[in-house]
Amino acid sequence: MDEHTICPWCQTEIVWDEEIGPERYCPHCENELSGYRTMQIGIDDSEDDEDDEDEDDEEEVEESWDSDRSFDESAGSFLTRSREHLMLEETVERILDQQVEVPECPSCREYMLEVGVEHVTGSQFNPAQSAGLNTPLLTAPFRIIRYVCPSCFSVLGKLAQDDQERMVHVLTKASDESS
Repeated sequence: MDEHTICPWCQTEIVWDEEIGPERYCPHCENELSGYRTMQIGIDDSEDDEDDEDEDDEEEVEESWDSDRSFDESAGSFLTRSREHLMLEETVERILDQQVEVPECPSCREYMLEVGVEHVTGSQFNPAQSAGLNTPLLTAPFRIIRYVCPSCFSVLGKLAQDDQERMVHVLTKASDESS
């Protein structure tokens, strides 16, 4: 039997089957679907089954509401996970707005947050000798800007701008020497 959910935020019907299970967030507007805001509609011809499903849905909503709350001691109140999720999204957006570069996560395609700079020194790095070049492409010291995905927590490193320019200079110099 297919289950239907109407998103209370964008009024889009979300259809799911029993094998996959219900959606936790609306795939269209990304708002939370669980809790008292959600209307579950079961398609069934039997009125008796409909009454039982309504009672089950009410119990499910109450359980969902209780499990989606956490106590915020500083505020002395309960926060829903949806509110925490929105607060997280707002913070991530604010950080991304201030970043110079905003790479996409190669795993999940979310935007990544800059978390710091790694300084690589000579004792930590053994440069590779590229074929056809008299000098390594990159020598220490150099800096790697580190990014972390707030969704899947993948880590990405990118060479700092001035070290990128230094590497390009080595490559262009090698190109001039081979000509």
